[in-house]
Amino acid sequence: MRLEFLVACGVPAAALTCWLTLGSSSGQAPVDDAARVRCASRLSLSLTGRAPSDTLLGAADPQSQVDALLEDDAFVDQFARFINSQLNAEPGETPADDATFFLAQYVLRNHRPWHELFDGAYTIEPVPAADGNPATARVVADPAGLGYFRSRPWMVRYAGNEEQGYRLNAAFRIQQNIIGLDVGAVTSAPGTDISATGRMASGCRGCHYDPYFALDKVAKILSKKTGTDGNITFTPPDEGPQQLLDGRMIANDAELVAALLGSTDHDFRTCRLAFQFLYGRAEANCEGALFDQCVDAYNASGDIRDALRTIAKDPGFCE
Repeated sequence: MRLEFLVACGVPAAALTCWLTLGSSSGQAPVDDAARVRCASRLSLSLTGRAPSDTLLGAADPQSQVDALLEDDAFVDQFARFINSQLNAEPGETPADDATFFLAQYVLRNHRPWHELFDGAYTIEPVPAADGNPATARVVADPAGLGYFRSRPWMVRYAGNEEQGYRLNAAFRIQQNIIGLDVGAVTSAPGTDISATGRMASGCRGCHYDPYFALDKVAKILSKKTGTDGNITFTPPDEGPQQLLDGRMIANDAELVAALLGSTDHDFRTCRLAFQFLYGRAEANCEGALFDQCVDAYNASGDIRDALRTIAKDPGFCE
């Protein structure tokens, strides 16, 4: 691989030496033992967080073992932790607050479609500490569940503090988790009206009322928060369907999640997470063809493992 090509791709100079020595440039199995060991190490560390096994080190083509690595429990735990870190701003105060981790782990272990992380009939509930064991959480079947979005620990964590109980924080988080919405928060000056009326003003309505993701409109189709701290309760929405997502009329959180999951934005978000997990960075412009392959693979099967294997099996991953 030529140095100027890597520079054009935006690869940091400090990483060039490492990239130029990984694997083979032919796209075939590594041509020597050193390249094979480097490839095996990169695959194992990226997918499982562990040093390569003797079996992987002994494989003539380590990339032929990607499927086996994706079935390893170490991969499940590693990827579930990664997803939790990407879909939450910081670790939760209790295990159940990190509902994303427990449901991602469950979906992967049971080979469920990845969309069930967001729309599956589950809830996550706390398991108190007992007999010297630390507190944890568990996934249980719940016909009224919506991935982890209706689990009480998650709802309380992202209930927000809007004065009328609109769950603006949850409105953002649902969209951020599914399609990667990125909205820069604006710090209000003292005395600024932060009520619904104030949010309609020109400086705020661009995020809260006008765009595709209109946070206030999304909040109106979510349950409302009442009470504080341990006394928080949630009441069903009562303001009717809202016009969202480029003109769709959406009445509740389930319809919102379904619309987001059906968008190309969700496919893009999933493959961007796959690149981040495997490479520790977003995809580069010159990786557009591989990114498209990732999107096609995920879209065809709904299995995030197919998104990951598309990248990990690409010849460039071990180059």
